[in-house]
Amino acid sequence: MTAPELDVAYLALVADWQRGGIGCDDAAFDAHALALFAHQIERNAPYARFAASCGYSVERMPRTWREIPAVPSSAFKDVTLATFDVTYAELEFHTSGTTAERPGKHYVERAGLYDAALAAGFDRFMLPDGPKLRYLNLVPNPRYKKHSSLGYMVGYASVLRGDGKSAYFLDDDRIDSDRFATALDEAISARQPVCITGTAFALLALLDALGGAARTFSAPAGSRIMETGGFKGRTRVIAREELYARLAAAFGIDQESIVAEYGMTELLSQFYDSIESRSSALRVKAAPPWLRTLVVDAEGREVPAGETGFLRHVDLANRSSVLAIETEDRGYLVPGGIVLRGRESDAEPRGCSLDAEDLRLASETVR
Repeated sequence: MTAPELDVAYLALVADWQRGGIGCDDAAFDAHALALFAHQIERNAPYARFAASCGYSVERMPRTWREIPAVPSSAFKDVTLATFDVTYAELEFHTSGTTAERPGKHYVERAGLYDAALAAGFDRFMLPDGPKLRYLNLVPNPRYKKHSSLGYMVGYASVLRGDGKSAYFLDDDRIDSDRFATALDEAISARQPVCITGTAFALLALLDALGGAARTFSAPAGSRIMETGGFKGRTRVIAREELYARLAAAFGIDQESIVAEYGMTELLSQFYDSIESRSSALRVKAAPPWLRTLVVDAEGREVPAGETGFLRHVDLANRSSVLAIETEDRGYLVPGGIVLRGRESDAEPRGCSLDAEDLRLASETVR
């Protein structure tokens, strides 16, 4: 299938789910995933080389989506993984990087592929009651951090579903707590429900800053909080239960209205706490039907449901890069989704793989 044909089929799946349909049953997912895999190994030389090392090619295709070889998420730091000339990318997202480690880059040919997945999932899991909220964001402002996938996601939702008065309060790692408090007070005076968004670390930093001023609030009914990630790379960590209890007390927002989103730069679709699990101590991450997950051991073998392993995601929205991504995140499958169990620092998923030099050589052969 051509790229336009794949995009039309994918967008139809999204639209069906948004209208209340199933979006994608097992047979439809298999058919689309295998067509997308064939498209990608024909146009993405590094991925084709990787797939060949796992025994797959256009002549020898996987039988189901479960067999599609998954690229380690770290590969985006080593080579360009794209099915098109990235000069024409409408979006370019960068992973976090340090002076010693270059960031990974995820190129997206059509912004509409990301926007469709983003809006449908956000509406279903964050806005099931359909409100217009005022977004108070502790994430990178996409106006200044154009390569942040988190900033883009929150920015798009803020414009699409906001009341027109959303704002940002994060400057690098500094939280402007005074300006945030003023904005929240204004929303309370106007009886305008808010959505406070931020990583767990940013939310904790905000609580610390407001705690110093002994500030608490009573957010308007219908307000909620979206936690957009944990404490990755941070020295200070607290239990999520403690964080949510503190957030509820500080803002007058019940814990069932605090929703964790799980996503990554290498995926265009997101997971959210399922609505059914928000009143439970065990939060289950639910995904839209075009995003599916396998749990595998360190050798890449699928493990039984309920057993903890590494998470391998297959995302049909990733048409212009690689649809199957192997992560260092750990968790297990339950009815309705996955349960996250963090990362294991002394173990990395292996499965079938190529080293970074092989991937770079594959890329250079098509220049």
